[in-house]
Amino acid sequence: MSARTRIGALLTATAAVAALLMTAVPAAPAPAAPAAAAAARPKVPDTAVLDGRRLADAKRRLGQGDPQLRLALRGLTARADGWLGKGPWTVVDKPKPAPSGDPHDYLSQAPYWWPTEPKTPDNPWGCPYEQRDGERNPEVDTGTDRRDVENVFDSTYELTLAWYYTGDRKYAEHAAKILRTWFLDPATRMNPNLNHGQFIPCKYDGRAIGIIDFSQSYTSVVDAIAILGTGAPGWTRTDRTKMSSWTKSFQKWLVDSDFGQQEAAAKNNHGTFYDMQLAALAYANGDKRLARETVLDARAKRIDPQIAADGSQPQELTRTRSWHYSTFDLVAYTRLAAIGEHVGVNLWAYEGPDGQSLFKAVDYLLPAATGAATWPHPEREFRRYAASDIVHAAADAGSATARAAVPKLETPPGGDLWALRPAAEQLDSIAG
Repeated sequence: MSARTRIGALLTATAAVAALLMTAVPAAPAPAAPAAAAAARPKVPDTAVLDGRRLADAKRRLGQGDPQLRLALRGLTARADGWLGKGPWTVVDKPKPAPSGDPHDYLSQAPYWWPTEPKTPDNPWGCPYEQRDGERNPEVDTGTDRRDVENVFDSTYELTLAWYYTGDRKYAEHAAKILRTWFLDPATRMNPNLNHGQFIPCKYDGRAIGIIDFSQSYTSVVDAIAILGTGAPGWTRTDRTKMSSWTKSFQKWLVDSDFGQQEAAAKNNHGTFYDMQLAALAYANGDKRLARETVLDARAKRIDPQIAADGSQPQELTRTRSWHYSTFDLVAYTRLAAIGEHVGVNLWAYEGPDGQSLFKAVDYLLPAATGAATWPHPEREFRRYAASDIVHAAADAGSATARAAVPKLETPPGGDLWALRPAAEQLDSIAG
């Protein structure tokens, strides 16, 4: 056989083997096209409090079947499903408008103030009112906007998160409808002020501390808007523009109004929540300089005077619900610290002149939070789970004691959702 013949035979045999291998072994899949690869990566929302990268990572892990996250997702979607048949709510639905006469102005009643006289035609409110700290007057849940706005805050947050993780458009569309009704539609929208928050009958038409009605939860709406902005069905470019305008107007009122300035000067949890809300609004509205300054200022302005060397919060301990308010203040601090992470400030690392720090404040709660000891201060209704999110936040920030405490925490009603929305909430909210 000639050399050419041998080479030809070899090539023929090689081709036959190659054909056989191609038949026996499935071909490797072609590399994904750039567009398909991008679609497979979850979008990272530019959230103010939540860490958008953590949300995107959780969504990716859910897609891979992470069992812990799937369990948490069942709890989240159960909550979201509960909102689907409710709302939307509107500020103009209350029986009587705010003292301004404008039904678009928000109105709420001071929760711990009670009538002292029988209600009569000449004295329909039963005035004068007296304060009973920690005792919630059921009147506050009727005739004002307080309960409805809480529904708006909670529903939009949970519906939006459920959409982000599942992709089910029904959640996004309902969240969008709720937001448009409360904030955007001309016939039903709320004016961007809190001039009549926590009024006291026959005494005040509104008070600065009524700002807490929004500062404790509106930042969740800010994050929901950022998540919807990643491409949620039913939330249009016009909606985004109008909502941005509302938020900027509200921030301006918060900074410029007399009530806003009074709340900024508050020395207890009201001041902490004011700073947290302002920092989140500034971040969402593109003013990262103001957001950063607000977090930086909180070190000497808030932590130094509000947290003692042993980690206790003396002003919150004077309350009849001292556990609730100690955890409540730390909800604001941990959320403020989360905003700080977005603007290059590590609030967790700060130590005051007497050693005050957020880590110490969380450590002070751990014996009661883990059930190792009884809370040694006044508390009308102790709920151990109220500290759960705060301990999670400290653990994530690097606290070894908090990390060790996490397995000993009491699970909040509805399950522990920290893995899907890693930002503290007031889990035992008494709406006051």
